[in-house]
Amino acid sequence: MSKALKDAEETQAAVPLAATPHFGGRIRELRRKGDLTLQQLADQAGISVGFLSQVERGKATPSLGTLAAIADALGVEIDWFVATPKPADSVTRAGERELFSLGDGSLSYERLNTVLPGGTLSSVIVHIPVGYSSELTAHTGEELIVVLEGTLRQTLGESIFTLNAGDSFHFMGDTPHSFANVGDRPVRLLWTGNTPRLIGRTPEQP
Repeated sequence: MSKALKDAEETQAAVPLAATPHFGGRIRELRRKGDLTLQQLADQAGISVGFLSQVERGKATPSLGTLAAIADALGVEIDWFVATPKPADSVTRAGERELFSLGDGSLSYERLNTVLPGGTLSSVIVHIPVGYSSELTAHTGEELIVVLEGTLRQTLGESIFTLNAGDSFHFMGDTPHSFANVGDRPVRLLWTGNTPRLIGRTPEQP
């Protein structure tokens, strides 16, 4: 064996293998959030339902191509399952987050959550102008809000709560709910939840 080949093999051996991603549970969670059965997802990905079941339970490992097909059927990128984020990528800085809004809506948002493969948590700071009242809505998912500034009226079912700075409210989104700024100054609200409406392909999607 030549010295160059031997050195190359020793160098390769010295490189540690990345930890095997535990994507079976991530696939199952996204499938259930999308209201897909094992059979439906298997059909869309072009694999057998038995093999998909084994993948979800960690009993089988798909090829990269098959994993890409599963990811596409679930509406996410393959990095959702295999990427390992750097710790620094988990940080957002006060004053550096861009404000965004939906169309011509009067609410504006700062996104706090970062790109975390397999993650299902979304978090934003919501800026609510004086006099704003939201529509009544209900959806799957869990929500937690903390009022940072201002006075908020939160409705949940038949109950109405007045929340001031420092107050929090934790609830399930399938109960009809709405909110309104009832104070004389804008409200800043920290919202965190796992509602599927805020989980998409990229962090740029609202």
